[in-house]
Amino acid sequence: MSRGGGWCPPMDLLRSEAMQLVQVIIPAESARLAVSNLGDLGLLQFKDLNADKSPFQRAYAAQIKTCGEMARKLRFFKEQMSKAAILTSPTQFSGAPLEIGDLEIKLGEFEAELTEVNTNNRKLQRTYNELVEYNVLLEKTGEFFYSAQRSAAEQQREMVADQSGDSSLESPLLHQEMVIDPSKHVKLGSLIGLVPKQKAMAFERILYRATRGNMLLRQESVDEPITDPQSGEKAVKNSFVIFYSGERAKSKILKICDAFGANRYPFPEDLATQLHTIQEVSGKVSELKATVEIGLAHRDGILKSIACEYEQWNNLLKKEKAIYHTLNMFSLDVTKKCLVAEGWSPVFATSQVQDALHRATTGSNSEVGCIFQILNTRESPPTYFQTNKFTSSFQDIVDAYGIASYQEVNPGLFTIVTFPFLFAVMFGDWGHGICIFLTAMYLIIREKKLASQKLDDIVEIMFAGRYVILMMSLFSIYTGLIYNEFFSVPFELFGKSAYACHDPSCGDATTEGLVRVGQTYPFGVDPVWHGSRSELPFLNSLKMKMSILLGIAQMNLGIVLSFFNAKYFKNTVNVWYQFVPQLIFLNSLFGYLSLLIIIKWCTGSKADLYHIMIYMFLSPTDDIGENQLFPGQRIVQLVLLLLALVSVPWMLFPKPLFLKKQHEQRHQGQHYTMLQETDESVAQLGGQHENPHSHEEFEFSEVLVHQLIHTIEFVLGAVSNTASYLRLWALSLAHSELSSVFYDKVLLLAWGYNNVIILVMGVTVFLFATIFVLLSMETLSAFLHALRLHWVEFQGKFYDGGGYKFAPFAFASIIEEED
Repeated sequence: MSRGGGWCPPMDLLRSEAMQLVQVIIPAESARLAVSNLGDLGLLQFKDLNADKSPFQRAYAAQIKTCGEMARKLRFFKEQMSKAAILTSPTQFSGAPLEIGDLEIKLGEFEAELTEVNTNNRKLQRTYNELVEYNVLLEKTGEFFYSAQRSAAEQQREMVADQSGDSSLESPLLHQEMVIDPSKHVKLGSLIGLVPKQKAMAFERILYRATRGNMLLRQESVDEPITDPQSGEKAVKNSFVIFYSGERAKSKILKICDAFGANRYPFPEDLATQLHTIQEVSGKVSELKATVEIGLAHRDGILKSIACEYEQWNNLLKKEKAIYHTLNMFSLDVTKKCLVAEGWSPVFATSQVQDALHRATTGSNSEVGCIFQILNTRESPPTYFQTNKFTSSFQDIVDAYGIASYQEVNPGLFTIVTFPFLFAVMFGDWGHGICIFLTAMYLIIREKKLASQKLDDIVEIMFAGRYVILMMSLFSIYTGLIYNEFFSVPFELFGKSAYACHDPSCGDATTEGLVRVGQTYPFGVDPVWHGSRSELPFLNSLKMKMSILLGIAQMNLGIVLSFFNAKYFKNTVNVWYQFVPQLIFLNSLFGYLSLLIIIKWCTGSKADLYHIMIYMFLSPTDDIGENQLFPGQRIVQLVLLLLALVSVPWMLFPKPLFLKKQHEQRHQGQHYTMLQETDESVAQLGGQHENPHSHEEFEFSEVLVHQLIHTIEFVLGAVSNTASYLRLWALSLAHSELSSVFYDKVLLLAWGYNNVIILVMGVTVFLFATIFVLLSMETLSAFLHALRLHWVEFQGKFYDGGGYKFAPFAFASIIEEED
């Protein structure tokens, strides 16, 4: 609730902070520093006073454009660091803080230097890749030409020997003519290069068709992938040699090579020149490799120097951009020398805001100070709760349903206890609770490291709710001890059982029955009940009645909180015509049922509560007989039934009639007012959440229908909501039975075979079933059901949830946001 006053004890989470609408008039020269100080403070939510203007018509559009350009440079640096596998260092502020103007100059210098280095490196890398490819091609093609020349020389020697011998008559005439007349030799052109292996077959077919077979192609696969100079990617290629005749064929072959992305290189025909070229290219490759490595090292050095300050620059730029976006929400006065801002601030932060404005005036050496004043308004303020890392997750559970209206009772305070407790009622097993507790403790112990990492969706949700999981585990251990279940196995932790077999021959307590031999088991369920024939009827009765008691208690708490809301807002109509009849109706029926349950537990009576409640409505005047639990029970039931019947019209009719009378009294004699007074009142009432009938004709029928719907909803909801709490019993029973099935039918069954393989398989299945079914699916199911009970059955009794969240201008939240 708000500080000082009220019907409840002062609790920060019970009611939202008292808010005020403030106006700040800031000189233009100190505006930026003032907004920066307020951003560090994070306790002022500004209103946009230029909502009718586009972003380009606002005063600081040029500065925001400059910030956008600087953000582009930072993204460029981030991409380069990511490609070079260089990580940014944590933010470390050293020396004087960097100004935004100096940052702009520094970013420009780094971008120009990095762009130049990248351009040179790309050129060097491309040249290096070409030389490497050329070197590989020279080796492959050199082997081919060397073997071809050697083969041709041998054939020529053989032909000369044959020509000089007696067997010249047997030699072909063409060979004889070529040897005798070398001028008749045909001169063939050649092209060498590399083509991607997947295109090699199509490349060969196209060449054959284009030249009509007047070419000779020789291809050979390169053993290892090589980097393509054009794309810079690794590729498997084939080396090729093409022999052709004529310039026309050459032109066609060149076009086809270009179309297939085949890289061509010169190749000397002379063997000595070939060897010299291979040696020269190999030397250039070695030199260029060293040059490329030096260039990459220089680039990495630049990126490392950027990485050391990247986070600091990024945070500074985020702050600067947020400052100018906020300044664009201010309005300029007529002289354009001052900026006027309006916003919401907690009342307790008044001195802190004034101090931040004073420091801005001093820091900017302004001759005129900032003016801070509080505005009177009827506009509904935002809702602000001061939370910490423990309470924030519970508050988020409530906010997911709806943000609390300004200063209405906040269910988050009670959710801290009731939510994990209702979860634990459905998840009562102290063995499973310990497993969840260990998970929660792991998340809490490593929270600093996990908070700085990028987590997947499921882990991120678990980490955000780590304290909720911790509380759920502690309450699960507590309820598990009450149920006396450890993975469905009972233990005599607090003493010996109060029951035993009636004689030594009774070996199986599940069939022979038990007799009492000692004192009552001191805490929780007696372990002897587990496995007995009476286990299911006993635990069913216990958990079902306990669910009803818990449900009635929580719904009564919700109705009582509606009373505190009505008293806080001085709404006596809701106190007498909503809170009182609702409390009477609920407790006349289901509160009485809860009382009967407690009396039956205390007295050990065999009365049938179903029979009592049914015939309380069907035959209220009949004699109760053997179902009587206390003297005068029939008279009490008649009175309670009469009160329940009276409370229904009590909720329905008086409130609309009282509102109508209130409306008539408010507007009686006020049809004619002074014009100036009317204008002032309209100005003061602008935008306020007030009675919807204060400025329009009062529609009694509309109010009556609304109240009728509300009454029917409460009367029917009293029955359905009470029945809804039986989910506590149902899920608790389901969890217990599933645990028992996995233990008896999997673990114990595997243990009984006396086989190591079957035992290992049984233990594995038991562990997987426990982890994925009981610790994952059952946990999620119990969580969702507890969420439903809080949102509908509990909060529906008093919680409006029609407010909006306080979102102050704060650098801390801006920096945490992802780009």
